[in-house]
Amino acid sequence: MLPAFPLCMEWLDFRVGRKSSMATPGNYVAIGTFDPEIEIWDLDTIDNMYPDAILGAQDKTQKKKGSKKSKKPNKEYHTDSVMALAWNKHHRNILASASADTTVKLWDLTTQQCAHSFSHHTDKVQSVAWNPVESTAMATGSYDKTVAVFDSRAPEARATWKLHADVECLRWDPHDANCFYVSTDDGMVQYFDGRQSGAQPVFRLHAHDKAVSALDVNTTVQGCIVTGSIDGTVKVWDVKENRPSMVTSRKVKSEIGQVFSLTFNPDLPFNLAIAGSAGQVNVWDIATNAGVRRAFEGRSTIVASSRAEQEKVVSIPNDDEPESEEEMDGADIDMDDVAESDFEDESGDDV
Repeated sequence: MLPAFPLCMEWLDFRVGRKSSMATPGNYVAIGTFDPEIEIWDLDTIDNMYPDAILGAQDKTQKKKGSKKSKKPNKEYHTDSVMALAWNKHHRNILASASADTTVKLWDLTTQQCAHSFSHHTDKVQSVAWNPVESTAMATGSYDKTVAVFDSRAPEARATWKLHADVECLRWDPHDANCFYVSTDDGMVQYFDGRQSGAQPVFRLHAHDKAVSALDVNTTVQGCIVTGSIDGTVKVWDVKENRPSMVTSRKVKSEIGQVFSLTFNPDLPFNLAIAGSAGQVNVWDIATNAGVRRAFEGRSTIVASSRAEQEKVVSIPNDDEPESEEEMDGADIDMDDVAESDFEDESGDDV
């Protein structure tokens, strides 16, 4: 049981609490909620009554919870909701958190204390992400309509970009660690070069008509990104030469509701987990779509699992694809009968 509604979570293998003396990696999840504390739970223990660690503490002297005074930023702990978490896979004892109190904090999991607190934003910080190559470099995105990239050892020397809307999601490009994707609540996805502070985006994509509340970049299939929106749709995009085009889309509002979170499976690159306001998690095997198979054929950097293993994953039913080989044989299309405009209409190439 959690103390408040959860807003974010992050898996980590660094042992904390009662098992901290064990030499082998652990299996933990850090959870941020509407409360300012961060709870870390041991996933290998069933029906835990208490978390193994709690990072931060509410100010016991505050006059009234929710008052302006109680939300004043503090260098030692968060004073408002924890909105994003990011574990440093290179420096495994470091966990970064972003909060509605406008601060970003680095926590030392060994001491369970705040090691650094950054106050470069002026509004709620929605997203934080470590660079996949430069282990001390991080990016943060805020409701103050800015994105900042800096080295956590020298936070004053930071690059910033001004956007036209609140930041929703922030992801580094795993195939080019110099660049990152940003989604905003006006339906846009933008791609920036982190070495060019304040520069215009490399490309700008109008992905949805409403806020792009979820975004992920496939770590094993180059150019494959996916977006989800509060409009209840999920879209798969192919980015070639900095020109994104839509490969397929799916309305999931009836099962998921408003899409709040989605992520690719790192071991099965075409399996996509989706969750939203309906309180349900579904898995969509996007490779069941013929367009996805054609677009990303040969681009995966890992060996695909057998069909038997794929079928073990519970997926969202795909009504657009034939269910048997016989039906597929009957679904062949004569390409001479398809106009070029048909592909242009469905490409989603709104750049």
